Amino acid sequence: MHTENDYIKVNRDTWNQRTQAHLDSSFYNLPAFKQGTSSLNDIELALLGEVKGKSILHLQCHFGQDSISLSRMGAHVTGIDLSDKAIDQARILAKELNVDTEFICCNIYDLPKHLNKTFDIVFTSYGTIGWLPDLNAWANIVSQFLKPKGQFIFVEFHPVVWMFDDNFETIGYNYFNEKAIVETEQGTYADREADLTLKHITWNHPLSDVFSSLLQKDLTIKSFEEFDYSPYNCFNKTIEIAPKKYRIEHLSNKIPMVYALLAEKL
Repeated sequence: MHTENDYIKVNRDTWNQRTQAHLDSSFYNLPAFKQGTSSLNDIELALLGEVKGKSILHLQCHFGQDSISLSRMGAHVTGIDLSDKAIDQARILAKELNVDTEFICCNIYDLPKHLNKTFDIVFTSYGTIGWLPDLNAWANIVSQFLKPKGQFIFVEFHPVVWMFDDNFETIGYNYFNEKAIVETEQGTYADREADLTLKHITWNHPLSDVFSSLLQKDLTIKSFEEFDYSPYNCFNKTIEIAPKKYRIEHLSNKIPMVYALLAEKL
């Protein structure tokens, strides 16, 4: 059984090791980003709407591309992440691009020790909650940092995706949060050929846990949608069905790959 400190250390080390490979990857396409291309996708942009002048807390921001994209849209953005190397790079990138995005390095559950303000929007997306063992504590952070009537915008890979083995041929994992999943992988989703051996500790979270945790923290779910594609080519056996829309080729549109929700604080 892994303790909280074990998983934090293991996963911080994993994301520290990934950071340089991700910066160098075509997946994140840093040269295009520096030239002005937004890293945000249509799914989250539709929920975010007009953000100019709004304050946004971006949870689990990696090396800051989405945070900086939101700043470029006129928002006042604070990004947080567990990885000190990713946050270092985020600060370098923001300075180079002359945006005033603020970045904080900490474990998400420790954020109240580092930040004392509330926001119009809390945002997090794609591959975030799987790194967290406790969704009730996560929802408490979301609620604590939202202003009254503030919005939580969340886009995430669908838990059905995480049930499959890497090649989407068999059911390899429980839909429900049975226990921590401790694994070692070669390479990283952004560069499968990268010379990396990464150990990580994750958890599968069913939709019921997501909904119940938010509803218990004074959040009302205003919209929920499921999508039969991923905007990222980060899985095996994919086919691009349209620009920035990927499916598992042999599963076609039979499974949900992403979901998105908007919740409002009471």
